[in-house]
Amino acid sequence: MKRYNITVNGKAYDVAVEEIGADAPMTAAPVAAPVAAPAAPAPAAAPAPVAEGTKITAPMPGTILDIKVAVGDTVKNGQALVVLEAMKMENDVNSTCDGKVLSINTTKGSSVETGAVLVVVG
Repeated sequence: MKRYNITVNGKAYDVAVEEIGADAPMTAAPVAAPVAAPAAPAPAAAPAPVAEGTKITAPMPGTILDIKVAVGDTVKNGQALVVLEAMKMENDVNSTCDGKVLSINTTKGSSVETGAVLVVVG
């Protein structure tokens, strides 16, 4: 048996290889199928256009659990618009002005980052 030290991706391995004598039956090793080149990543979707008005944004990263308004609804300052789950807590994202909901720029179950526009009120 022969021992070899092999390094793969920076990690060292100690490998023992058994020698086969001339009288031992030889079998062909299976041939691996060629690996296809990875597909090019899909282009990122263009962000949805944001309507003119007061943009209500996500105060922290999280997941949208509920949307409490619809486009065209009249809202008051302080009214809950969206429920955002962050750090296993449900947080209401409230309107910062009176007005009408012009657009909703998120969906239930979507992940959002801090500062993402959720709702536009005008």
